[in-house]
Amino acid sequence: MAMTKVEARRLLGECPEDKIFWVNDGKTLKKLADLETALKEMSDDTFRFHANDAKNDFTKWVNEVIGDARLAADLTKAASRLQAARAVGTRISSLLRVR
Repeated sequence: MAMTKVEARRLLGECPEDKIFWVNDGKTLKKLADLETALKEMSDDTFRFHANDAKNDFTKWVNEVIGDARLAADLTKAASRLQAARAVGTRISSLLRVR
């Protein structure tokens, strides 16, 4: 099924206030663009705090709050924060083309 403009806008939009992602370095994330920027700027230690063998908070947030199972699957495969940032950036670009 093709992505609709409405769905692309929803995925790119801000999440509800009660679903904001709190990064352990103090930053807050409300949308995919915030996640991309945070991944580019955060320390590797911060990334590993949220994404390690025991859990992947970014994948969970993208899947459950943003509602983007495709990006969540890509984030699961990312071995580093820069790979994760690239995955988010690529997804944002594809959503912007639909919008």
